[in-house]
Amino acid sequence: MRLPDSSQHLAIVGTNGSGKTQAAVWHLSMADIDKRPWVVYNSKTDESIDAIPHARFIGLDEIPIQPGVYITHPLPDQTEEVENHMWSVWEKQNIGVFVDEGHMMGRHNSAYRALLTQGRSRKNSVITLSQRPVWLDPFVLSEAQFYQVFRLNHKRDRKTVGEFVPFDLEARLPDYHSYYYDVGLNKTVTLKPVPDMDSIHATFDRRLARVRKTI
Repeated sequence: MRLPDSSQHLAIVGTNGSGKTQAAVWHLSMADIDKRPWVVYNSKTDESIDAIPHARFIGLDEIPIQPGVYITHPLPDQTEEVENHMWSVWEKQNIGVFVDEGHMMGRHNSAYRALLTQGRSRKNSVITLSQRPVWLDPFVLSEAQFYQVFRLNHKRDRKTVGEFVPFDLEARLPDYHSYYYDVGLNKTVTLKPVPDMDSIHATFDRRLARVRKTI
């Protein structure tokens, strides 16, 4: 299986408790975090995200320029601040974006949509997670080059995702398993659970410790 490159988008969807967040953090640990900055919008203040070794916490008035993982915690009433921050990321270019619970970015966030639709040419790859795909900006799914799909309980969510992937979402996989679809290769594989969070964090530690020594 291929992983997304520095200009490709990944959509990860699944119901709460299906394993999507752990999978997303694993993908982030495998991304080019040692070559450019990645901004993480951790709206739920997920502990497994906040515990990433060597990650730095930033406000919505800061745009990182050095490689590494940079975490911000937007509040529900900060939609304008989030949109402005995303415009700054778009303008800066060559910054990875990780969005936990993409529906919290809103369906009318023009900067988020610009990152999704223009990110390929600007090297703004996006990883988006969501437990309710039906609430997402439609460009999250339409612009993804990779999809990872865990269990979806709601029929509307399965129908929404089913418009973009060539497999049967009614067939339930074992717990923490997922379908992984590579659009470019038109290839679907069934993935076993990703490594445990301690192992994932160890990967961050190993990769980002080297970065910190060079900054």
